[in-house]
Amino acid sequence: MTTPATAWPLENAVFSAAMLAHRLPWADAPARALGLDSLTREGAARKVLAHLRRSRSGRPVRLRTPFGSFLVPLGAADTAGLLAGAAASDALAAPVRLDAAGRRYGLYPHVPLPPDGVPPAAALRAPLAEELEKVAAARRDDHALPWEVWRPGLLRAARRVVAGGAAADDTLLTEVLLRTAGAAGSRAYDGRSAALNRRLAPYLADPDPGSAAAGLVRGRAAGPVVPAARTQGVPPSGEGRPEEALAHTLAVVSEAAVTTALQALALAAAGVPGAADGPAGAVALALGHFPPLEAVVHPVRTRFVWDGLVVDEGTEILAAPGWLRDPADATAHADATAHAGSGAGPDAAPGHGHDGPSPLCGSPTGCSATALAVHVAEEVVRFFTEAARPALLSPALTPDRMPFTLAPHTVLVALPTAGTVPRAVRAGTPASCAASARAGADRLDRHARSLAACAAQAGWDGEETGERFRMRLLEHAERCTRAASDVRAAARRLAD
Repeated sequence: MTTPATAWPLENAVFSAAMLAHRLPWADAPARALGLDSLTREGAARKVLAHLRRSRSGRPVRLRTPFGSFLVPLGAADTAGLLAGAAASDALAAPVRLDAAGRRYGLYPHVPLPPDGVPPAAALRAPLAEELEKVAAARRDDHALPWEVWRPGLLRAARRVVAGGAAADDTLLTEVLLRTAGAAGSRAYDGRSAALNRRLAPYLADPDPGSAAAGLVRGRAAGPVVPAARTQGVPPSGEGRPEEALAHTLAVVSEAAVTTALQALALAAAGVPGAADGPAGAVALALGHFPPLEAVVHPVRTRFVWDGLVVDEGTEILAAPGWLRDPADATAHADATAHAGSGAGPDAAPGHGHDGPSPLCGSPTGCSATALAVHVAEEVVRFFTEAARPALLSPALTPDRMPFTLAPHTVLVALPTAGTVPRAVRAGTPASCAASARAGADRLDRHARSLAACAAQAGWDGEETGERFRMRLLEHAERCTRAASDVRAAARRLAD
């Protein structure tokens, strides 16, 4: 048995530089413009990873960084094996998320679903399609789906799939869930978790058939919920509670539906290789390149041995798929997922949460809830790409140049057809420009009304400065109204 090798000072410095580069979103621009891929953030991380694999025979290595000293597995297989060995020895404390600035955040606790807790694919398709029809019907005049429409619509779809039809309109459930997740690892967690459990209890008392809640109830009837390991950060009082399992499922399904599915749609619309071949490949590629959990720290609380390697108490294992991404691994994963497809349900393809840590969950081992989440994301992509490929309006992506990050609120996709919504006009034609102009005119009118309402507030009264600002607001509102009128005239001309 051996102890992990320690990186050399220069290796520590280069690895730290690659980590710190994630804080500089503009750092890649000059290197990309000159075609110097090795100087981009992803290129630097790839070079460091390749060097460490050569110099340490691919074994996990101790690295010192500005964010702490970590034991870093250098590949997906080693990451999965090391964490699985630690979990089997009950050697891990609650994991924490590490962001690009080195800040640590508590992770929402993983509570496993019972084996029968994941509903079959056929049971999900119809209710999910009903919700996606509503999202498609709320498109703008230019047939684009803005973030303000996408996010609430997909959160509603996630609630319906997980907790049932009665929960679809329960926006407070999502708000309580987000606040509880934000308090993970803090003193406020217990109180917020209790409030969330109370909110979920009615959906488990009378579950909607076909929902994850119904599957969870069936699983409990067959046997108790698998107790959550203490290493997952679940308070002892919440171990094995069905509300905890349902909350965890809703958290990961919401993330996959709102964020991963939209990123996958953007990649498919841009024609990125692997994403344009089908929903499974698009979702796998999005999770591989834009993992919701870029880096997770797993503290070791008791000594354990894995594959002849002794890992001591106090060590912190860094699982960083978003920072040490191997393009070959990501491509192989996407290809395998695309070939496997998802016709057989959530467990049909690899990477669906059962073969190692998932980028959707902080569990060191597989998570059945992420299998459901990935399947939901695939169904969302399938719904919006079945009739025709969406058009990506922003940001600008090219098939041979994957961005390092893709914030979902920056993605704007136009849907040529979706469900029963009338066919969209073809992009680039005068008719499509007219539709876009009318949508812009509507936004100008709304802005004008907002400025006028602000000017009408009584707070501007009583002094000369306030009255002057009021007049400026009204002048801007009038300009917006005139601009909206001119844009509508142009739209009419284009339409004719």
